[in-house]
Amino acid sequence: MYPNLGFFFDHVFGIDIPFLKYAQTFGFFVAMAFLAGAWVISNELKRKAALGLVQPQIKTDKKTGKKVEVYPHQRVADIIFVAAIAGFAGAKIFNALETWDQFIQDPIDSLFSRSGLTFYGGLIMATAALYFFAKRINLSFKQLCDAAAPALILAYGIGRLGCHFSGDGDWGVYNSAYVTQADGTLVSATMEDFNNTVKLHGADMDHFDGKVPNIYYPANGIPRWMVAMNYAHNVNNEGMAINGEKKEYNFALPAAVFPTSVWEFAACVLILFPILMSLRKRLHRPLQLFGVYLIFNGIERFLVEKIRVNTRIDWMGSLQPTQAEVISTCLIIAGAILLFRTSKKITPAQVSN
Repeated sequence: MYPNLGFFFDHVFGIDIPFLKYAQTFGFFVAMAFLAGAWVISNELKRKAALGLVQPQIKTDKKTGKKVEVYPHQRVADIIFVAAIAGFAGAKIFNALETWDQFIQDPIDSLFSRSGLTFYGGLIMATAALYFFAKRINLSFKQLCDAAAPALILAYGIGRLGCHFSGDGDWGVYNSAYVTQADGTLVSATMEDFNNTVKLHGADMDHFDGKVPNIYYPANGIPRWMVAMNYAHNVNNEGMAINGEKKEYNFALPAAVFPTSVWEFAACVLILFPILMSLRKRLHRPLQLFGVYLIFNGIERFLVEKIRVNTRIDWMGSLQPTQAEVISTCLIIAGAILLFRTSKKITPAQVSN
């Protein structure tokens, strides 16, 4: 793994570029995600403007005093900025609620640390902020949501690559078919080998209800990295010290885990994004495409939560869902309502917030 770009260039090319150590790998992919999303939204708003589905904002030029038309696609930078600020705040707030016991122990560090971001918190807060911003710039919020739907799924998938390559902890349960050697390399293992690893490195492994969650799944006929990684040199310094040397970015998980971030990238970027792009000209009711996005995102996240270790909610009796499972279920329901609700197709004259 590559916790920062300096680490990447040093390990891959043998080039030491000191200032790149301040450029975090996760942050790099987040930036790429925003750029990709901005490109998609800009093109979609241009297309909608050509169809008369969105209208320009009339503003007065400060230099000439003349009235000028400012189209929504010309405000994409502002839209992305508002979404980024509100999204970051929402991600932090929801993460604090999800991990409340840890948060109250050191709230200042939790709020300003580089880790601890919850996607759905960011989505909800960004959506709320953009509702008010859209009204301010005379942009139909419904059309903005539909324009953003493909961009959101694309940006989310790219962002997951940041989680993967930095090794920030967004992985699945242990794959007990592989364990880590002292030098940080993975080797095939039996269940007995895995149990011995738990006994030896149990303090460095994730537990749930006093157990180490695992599934035995050898990579038969597929590349091993698709089902098993130990995230050596991860950004969180999580796991066992490689060769016993406890220094920064020199840790690896004692056993392999399922690389769920890679799966999410593949699902979102290679499958769901093309589907949404193909549907954007076929679905004509406002918020219908956004409804499909909510369904896709909800199903994808709900399924991946089944193999991921996360904090669970214990106020539902025998049911102990994660925060993401609860929210994803709500999004699936909301998306179905938006997709199948009965309303007239929109025409340019009917565009409103």
